Amino acid sequence: MGRLLGIDYGTKRIGLAVTDPLNIFASPLATVPNHEFEEYLSGYLKEQSIDAFVVGYPVKMNNQPGDTVRYVDPFIRRLGKLYPGIPVHRVDERLTSRMAFQAMIGGGLKKKDRMNKGIIDKLSAAIILQSFLEKKIKVKGDEL
Repeated sequence: MGRLLGIDYGTKRIGLAVTDPLNIFASPLATVPNHEFEEYLSGYLKEQSIDAFVVGYPVKMNNQPGDTVRYVDPFIRRLGKLYPGIPVHRVDERLTSRMAFQAMIGGGLKKKDRMNKGIIDKLSAAIILQSFLEKKIKVKGDEL
């Protein structure tokens, strides 16, 4: 069974998270400059098997697509073209950056470290991925 790769897309940086081999929990992986993402992903996929991509999708509080979908949609299409055999799932990313920041505070990170946006990006990717896993578990439980 391959892992799932969570992606928090940004125009400057892309936060990444990955599941454990059993797809039970998500862990922050890396923050990659946007222009280096394809090279990084290509190298990563040579080392690891990925069953699916889980991309944070910008949604407003009224459940309408957010303003940044104009960047995320082309990214998702490109990901699908580069890796047609790997499904891409969209996950509501509302409030993930805020939740990541609160997690850093709760984890005792110093103020200087909390200002590192790269940490927020990969934590956001982990939150996006974990929410996908929890939803998947809930759906399986409902089927029983």
